Amino acid sequence: MKRPDPEELLARVQQAEQQQTRGKLKVFFGAAAGVGKTYAMLEAAHQRCAEGVDVVVGWVETHGRPETEALLDGLERLPPTRLCYRTAILPEFDLDAALERRPALLLLDELAHTNVPGSRHHKRWQDAEELLQAGIEVYTTVNVQHIESLGDVVAQITGVVIRETVPDAIINHADEIEVVDLSPDDLLQRLAEGKVYVPQQAQVAARHFFRKGNLMALRELALRCAADRVDAQMQHYKRDHAIAQTWPTTERLLVCVSPSPSSARVVRAACRMAQRMQAPWLAVYVETPHTRRLPDLDRMRVSQTLRLAEQLGAEVVTLEGHRAADEIIAYARTRNVSRIMAGKPSHPRWRELLVGSFADTLVRQSDEIDVTFVSGSDDVSAPVVPSPILHPTLRWSDYGWVGVMLVVCTMSGVVLFPSIGQNNVILVYLLGITMLATRVRRSAAVVASVASVVAFNFFFTMPYYTLEVDDSQYLVTFPVMLTVALVISTLTVRIREQAEVARWRERRTAALYAISRAFAAANDCQTILDHAVHHVGEVFASEAVILLPDDQGHVTVRAGQVPAETLSRAECGVAQWVFDHGHLAGRTTDTLPGAELLYVPLLAGQQTVGVLGVRLSQPATSATPEQRHLLEAFASQTALALERVALAAEAQQAQVRVKTERLRSSLLSSVSHDVRTPLAGIIGAASSLLEHGGALGPSDRHDLLLAIYEEAERLGRLVNGVLDMTRIETGTIQVRKEWQPLEEVVGAALHRLDARLHGRQLHLDLPPDLPLVPLDSVLIEQVLINLLDNALKYTPPGSPIALSSHAIPADSGAVSIPASVVVAIADDGPGVPPGDEERIFEKFAQAQPAGARRGVGLGLAICRGMIAAHGGRIWAVNRPGGGAVFSFSLPIEGEPPEVGIME
Repeated sequence: MKRPDPEELLARVQQAEQQQTRGKLKVFFGAAAGVGKTYAMLEAAHQRCAEGVDVVVGWVETHGRPETEALLDGLERLPPTRLCYRTAILPEFDLDAALERRPALLLLDELAHTNVPGSRHHKRWQDAEELLQAGIEVYTTVNVQHIESLGDVVAQITGVVIRETVPDAIINHADEIEVVDLSPDDLLQRLAEGKVYVPQQAQVAARHFFRKGNLMALRELALRCAADRVDAQMQHYKRDHAIAQTWPTTERLLVCVSPSPSSARVVRAACRMAQRMQAPWLAVYVETPHTRRLPDLDRMRVSQTLRLAEQLGAEVVTLEGHRAADEIIAYARTRNVSRIMAGKPSHPRWRELLVGSFADTLVRQSDEIDVTFVSGSDDVSAPVVPSPILHPTLRWSDYGWVGVMLVVCTMSGVVLFPSIGQNNVILVYLLGITMLATRVRRSAAVVASVASVVAFNFFFTMPYYTLEVDDSQYLVTFPVMLTVALVISTLTVRIREQAEVARWRERRTAALYAISRAFAAANDCQTILDHAVHHVGEVFASEAVILLPDDQGHVTVRAGQVPAETLSRAECGVAQWVFDHGHLAGRTTDTLPGAELLYVPLLAGQQTVGVLGVRLSQPATSATPEQRHLLEAFASQTALALERVALAAEAQQAQVRVKTERLRSSLLSSVSHDVRTPLAGIIGAASSLLEHGGALGPSDRHDLLLAIYEEAERLGRLVNGVLDMTRIETGTIQVRKEWQPLEEVVGAALHRLDARLHGRQLHLDLPPDLPLVPLDSVLIEQVLINLLDNALKYTPPGSPIALSSHAIPADSGAVSIPASVVVAIADDGPGVPPGDEERIFEKFAQAQPAGARRGVGLGLAICRGMIAAHGGRIWAVNRPGGGAVFSFSLPIEGEPPEVGIME
């Protein structure tokens, strides 16, 4: 019995643990609207309700059908939430209310529905997923045209592109699927009676989507989809209950691929049979220790046969094991295969009696699985063209070692024979055979076993130096010795071969682990490409190159050990073909084999993201299935890593867009009132001037114009604040530092606020020995204006304001810190509420006392962003005698320029 896979057992245990806390999903599945899915779901809900289950209707779409609405009576219904979209108020399923109510069973109709913008999730199936994660059982409905993978098929049948889809994983992971079936004639009758759509809409539907041919095709598609899901559930049931027997519920073929020249003929026969039976089929090749020693010509033939099977539509699988028949039968049972096809054996009967028969083992162990053998001569329709470097070799050195072993064992026996006796000489030969089998092939080990018996008979049995025997006991000794020698040599060779397989697997695993670890640490595309080229070149002893598409879809060299200028136009054309078609091409393949490089597509899902080109130093290695699979694994890892980086970049951009959109919405909602107020003042003053300008005196006109100017200036400050906050939040603010005296920046800020500071006492304390400071004068000027404006708004009229600055040397305090300049603005206002010293620097935060002019709450947040961009910090403290002090520091890094003195 085959040992279970530990990783598979662990995955099953984890899945079982997850299912214990996850709710169950039941899907009522139909071919089209109107077949009765919602009706069947409501009937099932009434049945569960009668059983005492807590059932709640989350959302059910009755489409005005009286019989469906009647079934809602007696069931608790969640009130919908109301969401504003553009100019309409739309009802939507209330997910939060469902989670708070937490029923045992919730009905959620139309799983493919797109939620109203503003909902937590974009799609209703995402709502269902959250309900299932919360442990709530869900009943839902879906039509076959809404399955995401079937969208193209449905569009081809009906000519209608379905926009609302459900991922296949949701349906595949459903605990139960109930098919609600209705014949096309009955559905058309319901449509004509107005039980599906209103009469006018029903007439249009009958001429387009609801044509009888469309309904027949959709019905078959729905039944096949449900059958595939049921088949998958049956496979899981058999696996969970350790049922090895095949249940022939559906036809599934498996064709055995071998190095035989007639294997391609068998594959074509399997393809024809699968087409006649409308059944899926698999092409399976088993890599055994024996096949690893096949000549390169046979291994290339296997690779070509597997590619042929893949082109014909088979699922190609390569297994590893000791006996091909055992692996084939075990895999066929796991895939519920109903029929196995293989080529009729062509080797002599005596060989089957000596080493066993693949066909006999297959038939004997197949039990309930049908086995079909295909006869035929060698396939000459697609001959394998051997490469000049592909030629089978005979290892004569193995037989040289056989001779050395016989000489050494015989000489040792001759020397030791007088003292150890005849029986121990046999052990000497067996020891020599054991040591020999660790380094030669099985055929040489068999020859050594036979030669040892002959040598023992010739040198150590009476009469000596002849092959005759004078004692009948040797008729038993010789066969036993030969049998033991063959068993020992065979087991030793088998252990060595298994060790070789283990080492090859270890190398493959180590190579994949190394490249996966390198990719995991890489955060940009170029690093991933460099790692991929390095590992591919190292593992395959080759030169590698990676080509990625540009904006026009033309592949160009982005990384590689092959210089881009050495790739000819023809080579680039081969790479472009691989990128466009997503298939292997180039050297050692059937497509464009004249190319110098082997080109492998970088496939991420269904999309080709690039091309990997390999210039193999030994092209024969790429023809072997295991090396080809390893190369494809490298390409797959590279494609996934590139896709991960691309998705990370898209996610980051999406996060920035979401953050920007949220900021925009927050800003608009916060400043809408502040925008309307100055606009109303401007409009009122301007309208007065237009309507009564001639009747107004110069003083009145001046007052109105001044009001327009002040309100426009206020509106300008508001708009600039919004723009500054947007730049800070999106990280697009640019700091252009220059060495400048702080006095000039302070003077520019005071000049801009000269009118508003009229009537205020302003105390300046700027020491004359202040050093030059590296700063962006525009940004720091804006910081000073915002802080002074904040002091003007939150302090009584006429109260004094103090602005001071001082330098902190680099060696200040016990800890060495960079030199900096601190600027402080103090007022005599009410101060900052205790505990709000940090909060007031957040967006829209306000500490607004009675009588103060209302603001947006962005000024201090903008100050903090601009100071942080300079590498400084800003803080606020309350003064002991009342009022607040807002301070910020600017670091002084580097050496200021030397200032020359003109005489």
